[in-house]
Amino acid sequence: MAENPVVYVVDDDEGIRSSLESLIRSVGLSVQTFASAQDFLQGQRGSAPGCLVLDVRLPGLSGLDLQSELAKAEIHTPIVFITGHGDIPMSVRAIKAGAVEFLTKPFRDQDLLDAIQQAIERDQVLRQERGEIEELRGRVLSLTPREKEVMKLVVSGLLNKQIAAELGTSVVTVKLQRAGVMHKMGANSLAHLVRMAERLEITDKKE
Repeated sequence: MAENPVVYVVDDDEGIRSSLESLIRSVGLSVQTFASAQDFLQGQRGSAPGCLVLDVRLPGLSGLDLQSELAKAEIHTPIVFITGHGDIPMSVRAIKAGAVEFLTKPFRDQDLLDAIQQAIERDQVLRQERGEIEELRGRVLSLTPREKEVMKLVVSGLLNKQIAAELGTSVVTVKLQRAGVMHKMGANSLAHLVRMAERLEITDKKE
């Protein structure tokens, strides 16, 4: 069963934290609030999908600095920035670094809720993609070293007889190994196998 999304709010103004919490809860979402970037980094966060509603100007670590820290730590929670002191360069920097939205106070409640919904949907898609990649990596681990070689050559476009010549083996052996690759990878066609290899960035180059 999928966990309910969580919205993390980081703002040093207690009144704003409270009003944002009420607004977000009013549409049925869970909320956790933090007064600073440091509090957020030190806080306990579950594995549920969600997003971060983040003020730009904070005591200590700024919102943009927190965005950089999360990127370095490979924490991919989508961010919706809010600020009372925004400017164009600041918003461009935030969006280029992956922020979903950059809202200047005062903003309409619906604009924030729309941005939060977009951010949660992005997080859910990214989590699904990461899960699929991990599953594909697990399938690759089930291949023998020779099957991995055959897979790389197959997806590079070589025919069975060309692969046999490359590996110094027979066409019959290559056919058997190719069938093993297709079965273990769960590929129902060459095109399907090629798409898997592209997602895993598998090529015919030696590792």
